[in-house]
Amino acid sequence: MARYTGPVCRLCRREGMKLYLKGSRCDGPKCPIVQRQPAKNYPPGQHGQRRTRRPSEFGLQLREKQKVRRFYGVMETQFHKHFVEAERRGGVTGDNLLQILESRLDNVVYRLGFADSRKQARQLVRHGHFVVNGRKTNIPSFLVKPNDEISVRPGSRAREYFTDYTEVLNTRRAPEWLTVDAPALSGKVLNLPQREQIEVPVFNEALIVEHYSR
Repeated sequence: MARYTGPVCRLCRREGMKLYLKGSRCDGPKCPIVQRQPAKNYPPGQHGQRRTRRPSEFGLQLREKQKVRRFYGVMETQFHKHFVEAERRGGVTGDNLLQILESRLDNVVYRLGFADSRKQARQLVRHGHFVVNGRKTNIPSFLVKPNDEISVRPGSRAREYFTDYTEVLNTRRAPEWLTVDAPALSGKVLNLPQREQIEVPVFNEALIVEHYSR
């Protein structure tokens, strides 16, 4: 499975915004976006400090696609597959794309509060710690449906990570399209999220549609 293994803080600097790739560290003072003075918040690399130019239309579309892709931790090939599926569905393609990305199992595990970041959630899913409707599922890109129940696998409940996590779940707030049962280490999908229910940074998904429609 292809995955990005480089320094993730570089991705935030490249996009010029917090992508929340390192969990709680992104909200603390150690976040590079917070540490660096506004004048020094330039992209990484030897060309990062060169004089900024007005981006082209293609450049704006590309950067928006990269922001969303990196925010959800999805590689290019899979991201394009999600876009094709979003285009196949009826309605607004941009809204459908975000709905599909939110419906991924790794994102749902993160939204339920079982992990500090989507990367950590993806690892937990890949290691087989979760079941969907009682069936072991270790595919991070698995798309959940309304009324699906996601819970920690019985064989993993005794692990120190999950025994300590019951109290953590009580302090976290799941989005309104999900519900969490902290003592049971489980959650349920009430419905697929609508655009206004998706908590993300300011994204212009219409630019992504334009990018793939070129």
